[in-house]
Amino acid sequence: MKRKPHSRRKRTTTKSVLRLPDLEHAKAAVLNSLTSLDAQRGYRHAIDEFVDWHCSEPRLALNRIVVLRYRSHLESRQRAPGTVNLRLGAVRRLAYEAADRGLLSADLAAGIRRVKGVKKLRSAPRQLADRGAGPSTLASIRSSTTERKTRPSIARIAARVRLEAA
Repeated sequence: MKRKPHSRRKRTTTKSVLRLPDLEHAKAAVLNSLTSLDAQRGYRHAIDEFVDWHCSEPRLALNRIVVLRYRSHLESRQRAPGTVNLRLGAVRRLAYEAADRGLLSADLAAGIRRVKGVKKLRSAPRQLADRGAGPSTLASIRSSTTERKTRPSIARIAARVRLEAA
C-alpha cells in the first residue's frame, strides 16, 4: 500500500479560545494602528478593562455571547451609553485584529461585529417639545454651563411648537 507524501508545510488553524498572550498581541496591533495618543490611551484602558473582566470570569471563549455578557456587565455598573459604546468598539477592534493575525476565526469575529451598542437618550428640551410643552416651559430650562449654547436651540423648538399649534 502506498503512503501519501507527508507535507512539510505547517497548517495554520484559527483558534476559538484566545489566551492572554494572544490578547496582548492583538492589543498591541490595535494600539499600533491608532495615530492619536488620546485614542491610544482610551483604547488601552478599554481593552485592559475587558481583559481583566474576561480573565475574572470562568474560562470563556471570545465570541458574541461573551461580548454581550460584557455589555450587560457594563450596563449593570451604570456606565453612560457613550462609555459602553466606546468599550464595545475597542473589543470589536480587538476581535478584528485577532482575526487578521489568525488568532481568532473569521466567524467569531463576525459574530462580535454584530453586537450592537447602547442607544443614547435624547436631550430634555427635545423630549419636552415632542410632548407638546409650551414655549414658556422650554424657555425656562437653563443649564449653567451650556446656557449660551442651548438658548438658540430652545428658541427654535419653541418657534416650531408655536407654528405647529397654529
